Amino acid sequence: MTERIYRWTKKRLRQQLEVVRGEQAPSLVLKNATYLNHARKKWLQANIWIAQDRIVYVGDDLPNTLDGTEIVDCSDQYIVPGYIEHHAHPFQLYNPHSFAKYAASRGTTTLINDNMMFFLNLEKKKALSLIEALDELPTSMYWWCRYDAQTELKSEEAFSNSKMKAWLEHHLVIQGGELTSWPKVLTGDDATLHWMQETTRLRKPIEGHLPGASEKTLSQMALLGVTCDHEAMTGEEVVRRLNLGYTTSLRHSSIRPDLPKLLKEMQELGVDVFDRCIMTTDGSTPTFYEDGVMDHLIKIALDAGIEPIDAYAMATYNVAKYYNLDHKLGMIAPGRVAHLNFLNDINDPKPTSVIAKGQWVVRDGRQCEGYESFPWEDYGIEPLKIDWELKEDDLHFSMPMGIEMVNAVILKPYQIPIECTDRTLSQDHDESFFVMLDKNGKWLITSMLKGFANRISGFASSFSNTGDIVLIGKNISDMVRAFNALKEQGGGMALVEDGEVIGSIPLNLFGMLSNKNMNEVIKEEKEFVGMLRERGYKHEDPIYSLLFFSSTHLPYIRVTQSGIYDVHKKTVLFPSIMR
Repeated sequence: MTERIYRWTKKRLRQQLEVVRGEQAPSLVLKNATYLNHARKKWLQANIWIAQDRIVYVGDDLPNTLDGTEIVDCSDQYIVPGYIEHHAHPFQLYNPHSFAKYAASRGTTTLINDNMMFFLNLEKKKALSLIEALDELPTSMYWWCRYDAQTELKSEEAFSNSKMKAWLEHHLVIQGGELTSWPKVLTGDDATLHWMQETTRLRKPIEGHLPGASEKTLSQMALLGVTCDHEAMTGEEVVRRLNLGYTTSLRHSSIRPDLPKLLKEMQELGVDVFDRCIMTTDGSTPTFYEDGVMDHLIKIALDAGIEPIDAYAMATYNVAKYYNLDHKLGMIAPGRVAHLNFLNDINDPKPTSVIAKGQWVVRDGRQCEGYESFPWEDYGIEPLKIDWELKEDDLHFSMPMGIEMVNAVILKPYQIPIECTDRTLSQDHDESFFVMLDKNGKWLITSMLKGFANRISGFASSFSNTGDIVLIGKNISDMVRAFNALKEQGGGMALVEDGEVIGSIPLNLFGMLSNKNMNEVIKEEKEFVGMLRERGYKHEDPIYSLLFFSSTHLPYIRVTQSGIYDVHKKTVLFPSIMR
């Protein structure tokens, strides 16, 4: 049943009461269960009754009525609540449906998701219908509401009052943020502050994005309504947030694998209470998840010496309590959605069996049915259609300033030292031609990019923050050929050498997401990233490099729809050119 303001109808509630009274049979009974009780912070023994998607009884009794009831003896297992990923970006080549299926197979049965992709690319009614359809999966699917696009758009119409209001008030949207435009708010952006106030009025929390924030900055943001932040990169920064009353999210992601360091430094600084700590994988790229989702982070916490009850709470009860959802999630108790993980060992959080909304998702190590293909086309999500031409003569590189990659995501300006009039560059240096193209073909930006790679001849990607197209390479002819390959496959990524396509990742949803299952996406990403590394890419994560070229929450310059943008001065240095 789709999540609603009141999840269960009056009729369903009466039926659940009848189960407890013995007038109806439960659908499932977990007998002799040793389970984690977060209310008492203890492992207790009980029999757990489930009626369809809800836990209706936890105690000593067994039901009198057992007609059609499945009974499972759990004597040799430990049962914990389904894990919660509270800060998912389910758009890193994979899609929300494929990620939900994969995450649930590892015990993460609730996702709280970034809404950016749907917010920017779908009209309001269609997007909200889509998130309601996704909540019919066995996974519980909740969403954030962004306040800004994290870049400079040609038009800000996407963030209309009616659209923002509809998203914020939707019952599946349970937080505002993440707030990447906080500097603008501090310096007078009352439009964003209005939506922050609305979020607080609706009793929904606000997630910050506050890397390196001082005590005074954190204090000011708390005054404006921010209640949680995931950007602490040291134990001292975690403690600073905890001291100021923040719920603090400990991050371990493909771009910031910080959790072991954070936990070690926190303990050295005397942190021994973790009730206001939660954890996130922060939208990692596909290969990162080979080791698991929240089960992997719980394992890191256990290996760091965190008490098991605290380690599990940081991915279950603490999250549910922060989001005011502990009456439905994060506990094994009557009234909660039946999300349950079965463990062979308390110190091994990878479950052998998983129940989500009362359904077996994994049974004794084997994946069960429950996540069929999703009808994306019903919501207007199709392959990228490019109905315009790009020719070599369209690309001219005469700009005096180029872009240098300090690391995978930080860009700074540099003076171009080489001659850019040739159509091919030497492989003796790491400077490449760089182009950002409007996905509708109306404008472009050309420059030089230093530090991406030194042997990539032609590369094209429609995977970016805004869905606009990035071209990188040493050879303009191969770059145009890569663009045409992208066009033919309906979006994604393409790598070209000597006029031949040597690698590709088709992304048939918006040109940014794959409609394949997670294991296939992991394989494709691993092979493609390997090819980029063989050709000189040396940073942590090329997928994030592509995503963040236009993201103005990062220093120092960005390539946006408006042009090359100085983040500190908030000015366009070189405007985009109309074609």
